[in-house]
Amino acid sequence: MMKYCLITLTIAIWLWAPVFSQPAAPQDSLASGLSENVRLFSLEPATTFHKGRFWLTAGTGAAVYSGISVALWHAWYKDYPLTHFHTFNDWGEWNDMDKAGHLFAAYIECNYAFKGASWTGMNRRSAMWTAMAVGTGLQATIEVMDGFSEEWGFSLGDIGFNTLGVGLFAAQELLWKEQRILMKVSGVRPDYSQEPVFATDGTDVTTLDNRAAGLYGTNFFHVILKDYNALTVWGSTNIHSFLNNKKSTRFPKWLNVAAGYGAGNIYGGFENKWTTEDGATFVLDPEVYPRYRQFYLSPDIDWTKIPTRHRWLKFTLGLLNWVKLPAPALEMNTLGKMKFHYLHW
Repeated sequence: MMKYCLITLTIAIWLWAPVFSQPAAPQDSLASGLSENVRLFSLEPATTFHKGRFWLTAGTGAAVYSGISVALWHAWYKDYPLTHFHTFNDWGEWNDMDKAGHLFAAYIECNYAFKGASWTGMNRRSAMWTAMAVGTGLQATIEVMDGFSEEWGFSLGDIGFNTLGVGLFAAQELLWKEQRILMKVSGVRPDYSQEPVFATDGTDVTTLDNRAAGLYGTNFFHVILKDYNALTVWGSTNIHSFLNNKKSTRFPKWLNVAAGYGAGNIYGGFENKWTTEDGATFVLDPEVYPRYRQFYLSPDIDWTKIPTRHRWLKFTLGLLNWVKLPAPALEMNTLGKMKFHYLHW
């Protein structure tokens, strides 16, 4: 479920996005004293550990974490019965788009947490471990809730992709001390068919548009959070950061190339079959509506590498960096087809 993205984006914006400028200079320890003449609410990163910023960030984090956990419980779990802690094998469900969502969410949580921790003046290594703990802890909270809910269950596959997301962040920090490969998302609601779809016993009728609206929702936030037919999850790589002659090259520092993953014709978890509250069962013909996977290649922008001296502009550009830029894209899919999109959202 893309509820993982909901908690991710909320925390990213309200908790761990106090600064999107470069991290503070590395220090030998957390106990390096108060940062020299740095205001508490300034966007300027602290060069040494700032106790005020640390407790402000920690307190805000605890409050937001508690609030979102309660809201998440009421939104997703309250109406379903609790049971003993159990596991659930969801490999292949939603064509594994939810797994891509786990990878994205865990990575983004770590990346934004690192920026927030660096803003307090933590040294890089401490900020990295803090970020990894935040990403792991947030995802683990949701998995434990799933484990006690009869509707879902604790998923080892989800934990695996959470770990991949945290690992992707940590590996880049350890190797390069920068994030050269960013996780992003994009999505626009497809034009779902209005053609009638009849129940198996012919007593009811619906459309794919109605099915998608009931399953995924219709507005922008629904699309970004959980419309698996609309979403693409991207790994966006900065080319300039891998060049040997970085100082002499004129290759744009902000230009990325992105590889994306999506899915099509997804109208149910494991198969395109569902039963309404009235007891009507619908089954889509797999020859007409085959479920398939999509793989994309497209140019992108790392907004944090756009040259600017204005911290507020850098902050604003940083807020955009989890969204893939609409751009031309080459699609290859498991239907054996290749498509070129003049503009893929």
